[in-house]
Amino acid sequence: MTPRTMELLGSQVTCASFARFLRVDRAKADPAFIFWLLQNLYNTRAIAQFNTQHTGVARFQFTTFCDTFALYLPHISAQRRIAEILGAYDDLIEVNRRRMTLLEDMARGLFEEWFVRFRFPGHEAVAIVETANYLIPEGWGRVKVGTMLRKFRRAEKVKKQDYDPTGTIPCVDQGSDFIGGYTHNSNALIDNPLPLCVFGDHTRILKFVTFPFASGADGTQLLYPTDGLTSEYLYFALARIDLSNQHYARHFKFLKEEIITLPPFDLVTRFTGLAKPLMKKVQNFRSQNRLLAASRDVLLPRLISGQLSVAATERELLKAA
Repeated sequence: MTPRTMELLGSQVTCASFARFLRVDRAKADPAFIFWLLQNLYNTRAIAQFNTQHTGVARFQFTTFCDTFALYLPHISAQRRIAEILGAYDDLIEVNRRRMTLLEDMARGLFEEWFVRFRFPGHEAVAIVETANYLIPEGWGRVKVGTMLRKFRRAEKVKKQDYDPTGTIPCVDQGSDFIGGYTHNSNALIDNPLPLCVFGDHTRILKFVTFPFASGADGTQLLYPTDGLTSEYLYFALARIDLSNQHYARHFKFLKEEIITLPPFDLVTRFTGLAKPLMKKVQNFRSQNRLLAASRDVLLPRLISGQLSVAATERELLKAA
């Protein structure tokens, strides 16, 4: 676990059920190299033989793995250099993630300034009135989310078991990863309307999607606003809604009953003009991260196996820089 990960967690942690804490003898191996080595063994399914599945959950036979599986370890200096090369990709990915967070926070801050604190351009000349026990600027409204969602014809959904690791069409579902996998099924392509919001019926995860994609199957809800709102406004309005008290349930039915503020459309349009380029930059960094992760994953097995020399890789990285 990296210091950055510990920083994000914000407190002391311990391993959960079915997790192992590994303390590597630094005189024999570099901990970061061991991480990448185990990652490669998992990716290539070289250790799948140690999985048993008597129920719906697979169990890894860790003790048997440790006692019987031999690890190839190059000299520790080579281990460190390999870990540094692969870690450099993760560092770049993390930098981009921070940039994405900052950009989205900028758009979110603008949304809250205009539509929550009501300090929008020209607010000094607009009276605040009470509507259904709620104070809003005069001429604004309050509506249920469900009344502001447009129905449109959906393409085929792609089941998770049918995802490919690569493909022409990214699959967006309710999982924590922005892109869950890929498909070559052109009948599943969604390229209109865009952009739109993807909401996880079970997970409550909300995503703002600007690119053509395929929808995941179970629990993936596609949300596009009716006239009067934009996808950018809808996304930040939905992001403020807390459905955590519903626990494990189908949350979309609750989301549709939530109330959001409905400002004049010219103000929504002005906000969208400022938020759109920020969200486009977020998407650009997300695309960069996919390319970085793909490059890292190509290098990983070749460096770990010794098929690609560390020195040659370092020279190529220097050229690229």
